[in-house]
Amino acid sequence: MRDLPHGEHGSHPDVWTGRATNRAQWLLALVGAACLALGIELAVDSAWSNGIAPLVMSVVGCIAAGLLVLFGTLAFVHVALKVDEDSLEVRCGHIGVPRRRIPLSQVVGAEFVAHVTPRQWGGWGYRWRPEKGTAVVVRRGEGLVLRLWDGHTFTITVDNAESAVRVIESRLGTGAPNTAH
Repeated sequence: MRDLPHGEHGSHPDVWTGRATNRAQWLLALVGAACLALGIELAVDSAWSNGIAPLVMSVVGCIAAGLLVLFGTLAFVHVALKVDEDSLEVRCGHIGVPRRRIPLSQVVGAEFVAHVTPRQWGGWGYRWRPEKGTAVVVRRGEGLVLRLWDGHTFTITVDNAESAVRVIESRLGTGAPNTAH
């Protein structure tokens, strides 16, 4: 949650960056690591005397579940948002994947939303709902909604979302930000 001035553009910096973090996701990542460890433990220390098929299924199941949970949660521990002169870029997790870049030429407007919840979107992560659009939700709280020229919306949970909306609106030349609660 910070503005990084790399030069001035009116009253807004050339590049605005922000992020949101969900520390609870680390607990889910630990569950994934535990499943992975259980699968490895079963593979290494089992007697293999009760039949190979059930043991292989258990090992593969634990390792697969562990990897899916571990990487699925680590990808959405935080989201980083960058708004520059030309585009908006959303990067998730520590390696920045999934990533989405939206040229500002495709944005019609932006609005601040005081309360976004994972429940509204069906959980944490990169979400799509036909009636609502697309979202990156890593925690409950403030966020912003981009209205795109093709009629779709893109919602992002980010700290200091109202500041991001002001920067986006100034780049679009549309004036004061809209607010929704």
